[in-house]
Amino acid sequence: MNFATQYFNRFNVLLAQIKTKPDVNLNIIIVIPVFNENNLVKSLKSISNNTNFSERIEVIIVINSSENSSEEIKNRNKQTLIEVDNFIKEDKSDIKFYTIYKPNLPQKTAGVGLARKIGMDEAIHRFSQNNNPNGIIVNFDADTLCQENYIQSIENQFKNNPKTNACSIHYEHIIEGDDYDNNIYEAIILYELYLHYYIQALRYIKFPYSYHTIGSAFAVRANVYAKQGGMNTRRAGEDFYFLHKIIPLGNFHEIKNTTIYPSPRPSDRVPFGTGRAVNNIIDQKDTQYLTYNFNSFLALKKFFAQLNILFKENKINNLKIDKILLDFLLKNNFENDLIKINKNSPNITIFTKRFYDWFNAFRILKFLNYSHENYFTKTPIKTEAKKLYNLLNNNNLSSNINAKGLLKLYIKLHLKK
Repeated sequence: MNFATQYFNRFNVLLAQIKTKPDVNLNIIIVIPVFNENNLVKSLKSISNNTNFSERIEVIIVINSSENSSEEIKNRNKQTLIEVDNFIKEDKSDIKFYTIYKPNLPQKTAGVGLARKIGMDEAIHRFSQNNNPNGIIVNFDADTLCQENYIQSIENQFKNNPKTNACSIHYEHIIEGDDYDNNIYEAIILYELYLHYYIQALRYIKFPYSYHTIGSAFAVRANVYAKQGGMNTRRAGEDFYFLHKIIPLGNFHEIKNTTIYPSPRPSDRVPFGTGRAVNNIIDQKDTQYLTYNFNSFLALKKFFAQLNILFKENKINNLKIDKILLDFLLKNNFENDLIKINKNSPNITIFTKRFYDWFNAFRILKFLNYSHENYFTKTPIKTEAKKLYNLLNNNNLSSNINAKGLLKLYIKLHLKK
Protein backbone atom coordinates (compact mmCIF):
# COMPACT_ATOMS: atom_id res chain seq x y z
CA MET A 1 0.00 0.00 0.00
CA ASN A 2 1.26 3.48 -0.89
CA PHE A 3 2.10 5.67 2.12
CA ALA A 4 -0.64 8.16 1.14
CA THR A 5 -3.48 5.76 0.28
CA GLN A 6 -5.24 6.05 3.61
CA TYR A 7 -4.85 9.83 3.60
CA PHE A 8 -6.42 10.14 0.17
CA ASN A 9 -9.33 7.96 1.28
CA ARG A 10 -10.02 10.08 4.36
CA PHE A 11 -8.74 13.62 4.00
CA ASN A 12 -7.89 14.57 0.43
CA VAL A 13 -9.70 17.60 -1.02
CA LEU A 14 -8.97 17.39 -4.74
CA LEU A 15 -7.69 14.95 -7.30
CA ALA A 16 -4.16 15.60 -8.58
CA GLN A 17 -4.10 18.98 -10.37
CA ILE A 18 -0.67 18.95 -12.02
CA LYS A 19 -0.55 16.69 -15.09
CA THR A 20 3.24 16.71 -15.57
CA LYS A 21 4.86 13.72 -13.91
CA PRO A 22 7.26 14.54 -11.07
CA ASP A 23 10.99 13.94 -11.47
CA VAL A 24 11.84 10.57 -9.95
CA ASN A 25 14.29 12.34 -7.62
CA LEU A 26 11.86 15.01 -6.46
CA ASN A 27 12.36 15.53 -2.73
CA ILE A 28 11.31 19.08 -1.78
CA ILE A 29 8.08 20.88 -2.70
CA ILE A 30 7.48 24.47 -1.63
CA VAL A 31 3.81 25.49 -1.34
CA ILE A 32 2.70 29.11 -1.69
CA PRO A 33 -0.94 30.18 -1.14
CA VAL A 34 -1.73 33.32 -3.17
CA PHE A 35 -4.68 35.68 -2.75
CA ASN A 36 -4.90 39.23 -4.12
CA GLU A 37 -1.14 39.73 -4.44
CA ASN A 38 0.59 42.57 -6.26
CA ASN A 39 4.18 41.39 -6.40
CA LEU A 40 4.34 37.62 -6.21
CA VAL A 41 7.10 37.41 -8.82
CA LYS A 42 9.50 39.16 -6.43
CA SER A 43 9.01 36.30 -3.95
CA LEU A 44 9.38 33.67 -6.68
CA LYS A 45 12.64 35.26 -7.82
CA SER A 46 14.03 35.05 -4.29
CA ILE A 47 13.39 31.28 -4.39
CA SER A 48 14.76 30.99 -7.94
CA ASN A 49 17.98 32.72 -6.82
CA ASN A 50 18.77 29.88 -4.41
CA THR A 51 22.04 28.05 -4.99
CA ASN A 52 24.12 25.06 -3.84
CA PHE A 53 21.31 22.53 -3.38
CA SER A 54 21.32 19.02 -4.80
CA GLU A 55 17.67 17.90 -4.52
CA ARG A 56 15.01 18.16 -7.22
CA ILE A 57 12.74 21.02 -6.21
CA GLU A 58 9.20 22.03 -7.14
CA VAL A 59 7.17 25.09 -6.17
CA ILE A 60 3.37 24.82 -6.18
CA ILE A 61 1.60 28.19 -6.32
CA VAL A 62 -2.08 28.09 -5.32
CA ILE A 63 -3.78 31.20 -6.71
CA ASN A 64 -7.18 31.22 -5.06
CA SER A 65 -10.26 33.23 -4.25
CA SER A 66 -13.73 32.62 -2.90
CA GLU A 67 -16.85 32.35 -5.03
CA ASN A 68 -17.91 35.57 -3.25
CA SER A 69 -14.64 37.47 -3.77
CA SER A 70 -14.97 40.82 -5.55
CA GLU A 71 -14.30 41.12 -9.27
CA GLU A 72 -11.36 43.35 -8.41
CA ILE A 73 -9.71 40.53 -6.44
CA LYS A 74 -10.50 37.93 -9.08
CA ASN A 75 -9.05 40.17 -11.79
CA ARG A 76 -5.94 40.73 -9.68
CA ASN A 77 -5.57 36.95 -9.35
CA LYS A 78 -5.95 36.55 -13.14
CA GLN A 79 -3.23 39.12 -13.66
CA THR A 80 -1.03 37.32 -11.12
CA LEU A 81 -1.53 34.08 -13.04
CA ILE A 82 -0.33 35.78 -16.23
CA GLU A 83 2.67 37.27 -14.42
CA VAL A 84 3.61 33.89 -12.94
CA ASP A 85 3.26 32.14 -16.30
CA ASN A 86 5.63 34.70 -17.84
CA PHE A 87 8.06 34.24 -14.95
CA ILE A 88 8.03 30.46 -15.41
CA LYS A 89 8.79 30.81 -19.14
CA GLU A 90 11.77 33.06 -18.43
CA ASP A 91 13.13 31.35 -15.30
CA LYS A 92 16.53 29.76 -15.82
CA SER A 93 16.83 27.93 -12.49
CA ASP A 94 16.65 24.17 -11.95
CA ILE A 95 13.46 24.64 -9.92
CA LYS A 96 10.12 23.62 -11.43
CA PHE A 97 7.27 26.08 -10.81
CA TYR A 98 3.60 25.05 -11.16
CA THR A 99 0.35 26.95 -10.66
CA ILE A 100 -3.00 25.74 -9.39
CA TYR A 101 -5.73 28.28 -10.16
CA LYS A 102 -8.88 28.10 -8.01
CA PRO A 103 -11.00 31.24 -8.48
CA ASN A 104 -14.30 30.00 -6.99
CA LEU A 105 -13.65 28.12 -3.78
CA PRO A 106 -16.69 27.62 -1.52
CA GLN A 107 -17.33 30.67 0.64
CA LYS A 108 -17.77 28.45 3.69
CA THR A 109 -14.21 27.10 3.59
CA ALA A 110 -12.24 29.48 1.36
CA GLY A 111 -9.20 31.05 2.99
CA VAL A 112 -5.53 30.55 3.66
CA GLY A 113 -6.04 27.20 5.42
CA LEU A 114 -7.84 25.68 2.44
CA ALA A 115 -5.28 27.17 0.01
CA ARG A 116 -2.40 25.66 2.00
CA LYS A 117 -4.24 22.34 2.14
CA ILE A 118 -4.78 22.31 -1.63
CA GLY A 119 -1.06 22.94 -2.20
CA MET A 120 0.15 20.51 0.46
CA ASP A 121 -2.27 17.81 -0.70
CA GLU A 122 -0.96 18.29 -4.22
CA ALA A 123 2.54 17.78 -2.84
CA ILE A 124 1.33 14.49 -1.35
CA HIS A 125 0.00 13.51 -4.79
CA ARG A 126 3.41 14.29 -6.29
CA PHE A 127 5.37 12.35 -3.67
CA SER A 128 2.84 9.52 -3.83
CA GLN A 129 3.53 9.01 -7.54
CA ASN A 130 7.15 8.28 -6.60
CA ASN A 131 6.14 6.51 -3.38
CA ASN A 132 8.40 8.89 -1.48
CA PRO A 133 7.11 9.12 2.11
CA ASN A 134 10.18 11.10 3.15
CA GLY A 135 9.55 13.94 0.73
CA ILE A 136 9.62 17.40 2.31
CA ILE A 137 6.72 19.85 2.08
CA VAL A 138 7.77 23.44 2.77
CA ASN A 139 5.42 26.37 3.38
CA PHE A 140 6.21 29.83 2.10
CA ASP A 141 4.08 32.95 1.68
CA ALA A 142 3.42 35.14 -1.34
CA ASP A 143 4.75 38.30 0.33
CA THR A 144 7.94 36.70 1.67
CA LEU A 145 11.60 36.71 0.60
CA CYS A 146 14.33 34.23 1.41
CA GLN A 147 18.10 34.01 1.51
CA GLU A 148 19.99 32.19 -1.24
CA ASN A 149 20.82 29.28 1.09
CA TYR A 150 17.16 28.73 2.03
CA ILE A 151 16.67 25.49 0.07
CA GLN A 152 20.15 24.21 0.92
CA SER A 153 19.51 24.72 4.65
CA ILE A 154 16.23 22.80 4.50
CA GLU A 155 17.85 20.04 2.47
CA ASN A 156 20.73 19.72 4.95
CA GLN A 157 18.44 19.69 7.99
CA PHE A 158 16.49 16.67 6.79
CA LYS A 159 19.49 14.92 5.26
CA ASN A 160 21.76 15.33 8.30
CA ASN A 161 18.94 14.55 10.76
CA PRO A 162 16.97 11.77 9.04
CA LYS A 163 14.59 11.34 11.97
CA THR A 164 13.33 14.92 11.59
CA ASN A 165 9.53 14.99 11.38
CA ALA A 166 9.22 18.72 10.82
CA CYS A 167 10.96 22.00 11.54
CA SER A 168 10.47 25.73 11.80
CA ILE A 169 12.65 28.13 9.82
CA HIS A 170 14.14 31.33 11.21
CA TYR A 171 12.20 34.42 10.17
CA GLU A 172 12.65 38.15 10.55
CA HIS A 173 9.94 40.51 9.35
CA ILE A 174 11.19 43.41 7.28
CA ILE A 175 11.37 46.25 9.81
CA GLU A 176 12.82 49.11 7.77
CA GLY A 177 12.95 50.42 4.22
CA ASP A 178 11.08 52.59 1.72
CA ASP A 179 8.26 50.24 0.76
CA TYR A 180 5.95 51.10 3.68
CA ASP A 181 5.12 54.02 5.94
CA ASN A 182 7.11 54.23 9.14
CA ASN A 183 4.06 53.43 11.29
CA ILE A 184 3.84 50.01 9.60
CA TYR A 185 7.46 49.23 10.45
CA GLU A 186 6.89 50.39 14.03
CA ALA A 187 3.81 48.14 14.28
CA ILE A 188 5.56 45.01 12.99
CA ILE A 189 8.45 45.60 15.41
CA LEU A 190 6.00 45.55 18.32
CA TYR A 191 4.24 42.45 17.04
CA GLU A 192 7.38 40.45 16.28
CA LEU A 193 8.77 41.43 19.69
CA TYR A 194 5.59 39.94 21.16
CA LEU A 195 6.10 36.69 19.20
CA HIS A 196 9.64 36.33 20.55
CA TYR A 197 8.61 37.29 24.08
CA TYR A 198 5.86 34.68 24.04
CA ILE A 199 8.13 31.83 22.92
CA GLN A 200 10.94 32.77 25.30
CA ALA A 201 8.44 33.00 28.18
CA LEU A 202 7.21 29.48 27.35
CA ARG A 203 10.80 28.24 27.31
CA TYR A 204 11.50 29.91 30.63
CA ILE A 205 8.62 28.04 32.27
CA LYS A 206 9.92 24.82 30.63
CA PHE A 207 6.93 24.18 28.40
CA PRO A 208 8.28 21.43 26.10
CA TYR A 209 6.58 22.54 22.87
CA SER A 210 7.90 26.10 22.64
CA TYR A 211 8.43 26.82 18.96
CA HIS A 212 7.52 29.55 16.52
CA THR A 213 4.56 28.58 14.34
CA ILE A 214 4.68 30.89 11.32
CA GLY A 215 2.86 29.77 8.18
CA SER A 216 5.61 30.94 5.85
CA ALA A 217 8.38 29.28 7.85
CA PHE A 218 7.99 25.54 8.35
CA ALA A 219 8.64 22.21 6.64
CA VAL A 220 7.20 18.74 7.27
CA ARG A 221 7.77 15.19 6.00
CA ALA A 222 5.12 13.92 3.59
CA ASN A 223 4.35 10.80 5.64
CA VAL A 224 4.03 12.83 8.85
CA TYR A 225 1.66 15.25 7.12
CA ALA A 226 -0.47 12.35 5.89
CA LYS A 227 -0.54 10.47 9.20
CA GLN A 228 -1.66 13.59 11.08
CA GLY A 229 -4.60 14.23 8.78
CA GLY A 230 -3.09 17.06 6.75
CA MET A 231 -3.61 20.78 6.92
CA ASN A 232 -6.82 22.20 8.39
CA THR A 233 -9.01 24.71 6.56
CA ARG A 234 -9.06 27.46 9.18
CA ARG A 235 -9.14 31.00 7.85
CA ALA A 236 -6.50 32.07 10.36
CA GLY A 237 -4.19 30.33 12.77
CA GLU A 238 -4.05 27.29 10.48
CA ASP A 239 -0.28 27.17 10.96
CA PHE A 240 -0.52 27.22 14.78
CA TYR A 241 -3.14 24.47 14.89
CA PHE A 242 -1.36 22.30 12.33
CA LEU A 243 2.10 22.55 13.88
CA HIS A 244 0.83 21.87 17.38
CA LYS A 245 -0.42 18.52 16.09
CA ILE A 246 3.09 17.82 14.77
CA ILE A 247 5.40 19.25 17.46
CA PRO A 248 4.36 16.80 20.25
CA LEU A 249 5.37 13.89 18.01
CA GLY A 250 8.99 14.80 18.72
CA ASN A 251 11.96 15.24 16.36
CA PHE A 252 10.87 18.80 15.68
CA HIS A 253 13.81 21.10 14.92
CA GLU A 254 14.64 24.72 14.18
CA ILE A 255 16.59 25.82 11.12
CA LYS A 256 18.63 28.85 12.15
CA ASN A 257 21.29 29.11 9.46
CA THR A 258 19.01 30.76 6.93
CA THR A 259 16.34 33.44 7.17
CA ILE A 260 13.04 34.23 5.50
CA TYR A 261 11.73 37.78 5.46
CA PRO A 262 7.93 38.10 5.65
CA SER A 263 6.32 41.39 4.70
CA PRO A 264 5.22 43.76 7.49
CA ARG A 265 2.13 44.85 5.59
CA PRO A 266 -1.21 45.29 7.38
CA SER A 267 -4.10 43.09 6.33
CA ASP A 268 -7.79 42.59 7.04
CA ARG A 269 -8.11 39.35 5.07
CA VAL A 270 -7.93 37.15 8.20
CA PRO A 271 -9.54 37.58 11.66
CA PHE A 272 -6.19 37.37 13.49
CA GLY A 273 -2.50 36.90 12.81
CA THR A 274 0.36 39.15 11.79
CA GLY A 275 -1.37 41.27 9.16
CA ARG A 276 -4.43 41.81 11.35
CA ALA A 277 -2.26 42.67 14.37
CA VAL A 278 -0.34 45.28 12.35
CA ASN A 279 -3.64 46.65 11.08
CA ASN A 280 -5.06 46.95 14.60
CA ILE A 281 -1.93 48.59 16.01
CA ILE A 282 -2.07 51.23 13.27
CA ASP A 283 -5.84 51.79 13.46
CA GLN A 284 -5.77 52.13 17.24
CA LYS A 285 -2.60 54.26 17.19
CA ASP A 286 -1.24 51.77 19.71
CA THR A 287 2.39 52.65 20.41
CA GLN A 288 2.70 50.18 23.30
CA TYR A 289 0.94 46.95 22.26
CA LEU A 290 -0.35 45.38 25.44
CA THR A 291 0.57 41.76 26.09
CA TYR A 292 0.36 39.01 28.69
CA ASN A 293 1.72 39.97 32.08
CA PHE A 294 4.86 37.95 32.80
CA ASN A 295 3.41 36.99 36.20
CA SER A 296 0.86 34.82 34.40
CA PHE A 297 3.73 32.76 32.99
CA LEU A 298 5.28 32.56 36.46
CA ALA A 299 2.03 31.07 37.76
CA LEU A 300 2.40 28.31 35.18
CA LYS A 301 6.09 27.84 35.98
CA LYS A 302 5.28 27.22 39.64
CA PHE A 303 2.65 24.66 38.66
CA PHE A 304 4.80 22.84 36.08
CA ALA A 305 7.63 22.54 38.62
CA GLN A 306 5.38 20.32 40.79
CA LEU A 307 4.55 17.63 38.26
CA ASN A 308 6.35 14.99 40.33
CA ILE A 309 3.81 15.60 43.11
CA LEU A 310 0.92 15.03 40.70
CA PHE A 311 2.26 11.67 39.53
CA LYS A 312 -0.02 9.04 41.14
CA GLU A 313 -1.76 11.83 43.07
CA ASN A 314 -5.27 12.61 41.86
CA LYS A 315 -5.91 15.72 43.92
CA ILE A 316 -4.38 19.17 43.60
CA ASN A 317 -4.90 20.17 47.25
CA ASN A 318 -1.23 19.70 48.13
CA LEU A 319 0.07 21.92 45.37
CA LYS A 320 1.26 25.47 45.87
CA ILE A 321 -0.40 27.24 42.98
CA ASP A 322 -1.92 30.67 42.37
CA LYS A 323 -5.64 31.00 42.95
CA ILE A 324 -6.31 32.09 39.37
CA LEU A 325 -4.67 28.90 38.08
CA LEU A 326 -6.56 26.78 40.63
CA ASP A 327 -9.83 28.32 39.42
CA PHE A 328 -8.85 27.60 35.82
CA LEU A 329 -8.02 23.97 36.59
CA LEU A 330 -11.30 23.41 38.41
CA LYS A 331 -13.31 25.05 35.61
CA ASN A 332 -11.60 22.76 33.11
CA ASN A 333 -12.21 19.55 35.12
CA PHE A 334 -8.51 18.95 35.55
CA GLU A 335 -8.86 16.58 38.51
CA ASN A 336 -11.15 14.23 36.54
CA ASP A 337 -8.70 14.18 33.67
CA LEU A 338 -5.77 13.80 36.07
CA ILE A 339 -7.24 10.49 37.26
CA LYS A 340 -7.25 9.23 33.66
CA ILE A 341 -3.73 10.54 33.03
CA ASN A 342 -2.37 8.75 36.11
CA LYS A 343 -4.28 5.57 35.32
CA ASN A 344 -2.53 5.36 31.94
CA SER A 345 0.94 6.43 33.12
CA PRO A 346 3.14 3.64 34.49
CA ASN A 347 6.08 6.03 34.95
CA ILE A 348 6.85 9.72 35.32
CA THR A 349 8.05 10.04 31.72
CA ILE A 350 4.74 8.87 30.27
CA PHE A 351 2.87 10.89 32.89
CA THR A 352 4.70 14.06 31.85
CA LYS A 353 3.93 13.44 28.19
CA ARG A 354 0.26 12.86 28.92
CA PHE A 355 0.13 15.89 31.20
CA TYR A 356 1.39 18.14 28.41
CA ASP A 357 -1.05 16.51 26.01
CA TRP A 358 -3.67 17.97 28.35
CA PHE A 359 -1.92 21.26 29.19
CA ASN A 360 -0.92 21.83 25.59
CA ALA A 361 -0.30 25.04 23.64
CA PHE A 362 -4.04 25.64 23.18
CA ARG A 363 -4.69 25.23 26.91
CA ILE A 364 -1.89 27.64 27.75
CA LEU A 365 -3.47 30.26 25.50
CA LYS A 366 -6.84 29.65 27.15
CA PHE A 367 -5.30 30.08 30.59
CA LEU A 368 -3.51 33.28 29.61
CA ASN A 369 -6.70 34.76 28.22
CA TYR A 370 -8.76 33.57 31.20
CA SER A 371 -6.28 34.92 33.72
CA HIS A 372 -6.17 38.33 32.05
CA GLU A 373 -9.93 38.53 31.93
CA ASN A 374 -10.18 37.77 35.64
CA TYR A 375 -6.98 38.70 37.42
CA PHE A 376 -3.90 39.97 35.58
CA THR A 377 -3.71 43.20 33.60
CA LYS A 378 -2.09 43.27 30.19
CA THR A 379 0.97 45.53 30.06
CA PRO A 380 3.11 47.07 27.28
CA ILE A 381 5.18 44.53 25.36
CA LYS A 382 8.33 46.58 25.86
CA THR A 383 7.91 46.41 29.65
CA GLU A 384 7.35 42.66 29.78
CA ALA A 385 9.99 41.85 27.16
CA LYS A 386 12.58 43.86 29.11
CA LYS A 387 11.61 42.09 32.32
CA LEU A 388 12.02 38.64 30.78
CA TYR A 389 15.23 39.52 28.94
CA ASN A 390 16.84 40.81 32.13
CA LEU A 391 15.84 37.60 33.90
CA LEU A 392 17.22 35.37 31.15
CA ASN A 393 20.49 37.25 30.79
CA ASN A 394 21.20 38.55 34.28
CA ASN A 395 21.06 41.99 32.77
CA ASN A 396 19.71 45.38 33.59
CA LEU A 397 18.80 46.90 30.26
CA SER A 398 18.75 50.65 29.92
CA SER A 399 15.33 52.21 30.35
CA ASN A 400 16.01 54.06 27.08
CA ILE A 401 16.16 50.94 24.93
CA ASN A 402 13.45 51.04 22.26
CA ALA A 403 11.33 48.21 20.87
CA LYS A 404 13.56 47.80 17.83
CA GLY A 405 16.64 47.41 20.01
CA LEU A 406 14.83 44.89 22.19
CA LEU A 407 13.69 42.91 19.16
CA LYS A 408 17.26 42.65 17.89
CA LEU A 409 18.34 41.32 21.30
CA TYR A 410 15.57 38.72 21.25
CA ILE A 411 16.52 37.61 17.74
CA LYS A 412 20.11 37.13 18.89
CA LEU A 413 18.83 35.22 21.90
CA HIS A 414 16.77 32.94 19.68
CA LEU A 415 19.66 32.26 17.30
CA LYS A 416 22.02 31.44 20.20
CA LYS A 417 19.89 28.70 21.75
